Amino acid sequence: MTFTRLRACATAGAALAALTLGSGQALATTPHAPHPLHYTVVDLGTLGGTISSGIALDADTVVGSSTLPGNTDFHAFAYDRATRTTTDLGTLGGTSSSTVAVQGRYVIGDSTTADGNEHAFVYDLRTHHMTDLGTFGGTGSHVNAISGDTVVGSARTTGNQGEHAFAYDVRTGRMTDLGSLAGPSGVSSAAGISQGRFITGTSDVTTAPDTTQHAFLYDLRTHRMTDLGADGGASSQATAISGNTVVGITRTGSAPAPGAAHGFAYDIRTRAWTDLGDHMIAHLQVSGHTAAGTDGHTAYTVDLTTGVRTQLGLGQGSTGVNGITGRVVVGETNPGPLAFAYRTDTHSSTLLPAPGGLYSTATSADEQGAVAGTAATTTDPDTVNSSYHAVLWIPSRH
Repeated sequence: MTFTRLRACATAGAALAALTLGSGQALATTPHAPHPLHYTVVDLGTLGGTISSGIALDADTVVGSSTLPGNTDFHAFAYDRATRTTTDLGTLGGTSSSTVAVQGRYVIGDSTTADGNEHAFVYDLRTHHMTDLGTFGGTGSHVNAISGDTVVGSARTTGNQGEHAFAYDVRTGRMTDLGSLAGPSGVSSAAGISQGRFITGTSDVTTAPDTTQHAFLYDLRTHRMTDLGADGGASSQATAISGNTVVGITRTGSAPAPGAAHGFAYDIRTRAWTDLGDHMIAHLQVSGHTAAGTDGHTAYTVDLTTGVRTQLGLGQGSTGVNGITGRVVVGETNPGPLAFAYRTDTHSSTLLPAPGGLYSTATSADEQGAVAGTAATTTDPDTVNSSYHAVLWIPSRH
């Protein structure tokens, strides 16, 4: 979780943070690039506890989770950017809930139920109703993404014998079992959805041991799951989809000896694979024609049109990528962590200011460049474990 990373902050990042984080200044720009964005930070507060985290946002809403009074449980929340009000989304009868994404009127996430299991949910911001997406006969489900009227995730099958990817239509309330490449007994999970139609994920395959998996593409119009293969490797995993591009990781071996890893991009129109090399093997994401990821230490972007790979110039420490939307990549750099926003059009990076402390993480951006995340509200080391709030960073040009 975000807070685990924040509690583990190294004190060596304090000097760097003191010099740069408070002002939100730019780290680097191209010679003739427009002036980089500067950011104003908004502390979104909590639901009565002392901890909250920002997870995702769109033009109208920031979603995340917060502790309640007493800090015993977390509840999902939605923050209205226009009215600056926060709504406790509640639970499905259990004690805790969390968010994954927001799109227009719908918030998606997971919640415990009265029997202690965890189920995926959709919350309607207009009706203020949380819908339990249920399971395929098992005890749990999890949601990963939303596009248009379709939510995707995975749910346990009868007797918890397996887990299958699903598509849930928010208009009809219908949940579709996408199956697996290995048939009913196989395991599959959905990572993302594009154009309200194309779902990508990872599934067991029929021609290999049950520890071998391949990336798949499922078309909601044809109801067909296609094995994307492994581009010459032994296994593959899809991590994200945007437009007509799936990104993920291929490996030369299978568990428990997965072997070397390479990132890949797959064009669903031409069925062409692009090898992204071993620099893009963790947290691989895509937006439009740009992929972003890390090699476990250094973060990069790749222009899928030109093939040009760019290292995010954020100092000597490690850099993590948490999200990419349009031309904005967000994550954190270490020592720290210190949240950053990187623009792919200007090749400029900005450290994002915390509302009172030093450390922060950025998790998601919207099309206008606003960023959601979590940041310290105090520099007091005695309260380091209870001083992190969800924040919204709003961009402006000077």
